[in-house]
Amino acid sequence: MGIKQKYGKVAVLMGGSSSEREVSLMSGNGVLQALLSQGVDAHAFDPAEQPLTDLVEQGFDRAFLILHGGEGEDGTIQGALEYLGVPYTGCGVMASAISMDKWRTKLMWQALGLPVPAYLLLDAQSDFDAVIPKLGSPVFVKPSNGGSSVGVTKCRTAAEIRAAYEEAAKYDPLVMVEQAITGGEYSCAVLDGQALATVKIEPATDFYDYDAKYFRDDTVYRCPGLAGDAELRARQLSEVAYRVLGAEGWARIDFLADEAGGIYLLEPNTAPGMTSHSLFPMCAREAGIDYEHLVLQILDTTLEREEA
Repeated sequence: MGIKQKYGKVAVLMGGSSSEREVSLMSGNGVLQALLSQGVDAHAFDPAEQPLTDLVEQGFDRAFLILHGGEGEDGTIQGALEYLGVPYTGCGVMASAISMDKWRTKLMWQALGLPVPAYLLLDAQSDFDAVIPKLGSPVFVKPSNGGSSVGVTKCRTAAEIRAAYEEAAKYDPLVMVEQAITGGEYSCAVLDGQALATVKIEPATDFYDYDAKYFRDDTVYRCPGLAGDAELRARQLSEVAYRVLGAEGWARIDFLADEAGGIYLLEPNTAPGMTSHSLFPMCAREAGIDYEHLVLQILDTTLEREEA
């Protein structure tokens, strides 16, 4: 069977209307070119510019879902694709919805005894002066729903926390403040349930913010991020974190380490970036999988979903 017959007509869903549209377009164009270079009948499809029903009307057989943030990662698009009968890459409705919500993700991980940083929920009536005494300094204030560090602020004073809360609330009414774990920032790519490798992120900025993730060239990445037993433990923990959420296909598990080497799960990403700066392709390369073959392996998971 030729590659066109194997996959049929493939829509690369990119863009969308979330705050991460720009990054999604970068990821999507990378995926699209990789698929085309291998003979896949792939086409760009931006749900912000045409209705999803066009997928059926235009005869698409499956979708490579590379929307970031908003409806692209919260289960909404996933539910619509299931209703339309279009197999898609990545997590299903439930896992996508839970994983998009950092607070509910933490609740699930905590219920299984998995380690997470200490945190509090904030609202407009919160006692901002009480946060630092409870969590220490610095802390991170972030919207519970969202990605790419949009709306995230590192804070050291009550005044900064109040201002950061107001900024984060623009993106989601549920806002978290989280203890800073300062021994290193890491991520682990999980493909079809198997951890590929960890990567350590060393930003030149104060933390791994939006610019450091996608545009700056002075962020240092070390892959694998850990060594020996520590790397093995991190991979195993990431696989457990993935399974607890009911993840499918592929996802990235972000985590922090403290000075003693303890690991704290931070958040999942169920539609990881696929740009030139993205972490998932780095981890895949460490596992011996180049970008072009990675996108095919991810697309292969739609064949499994189709058969299920």
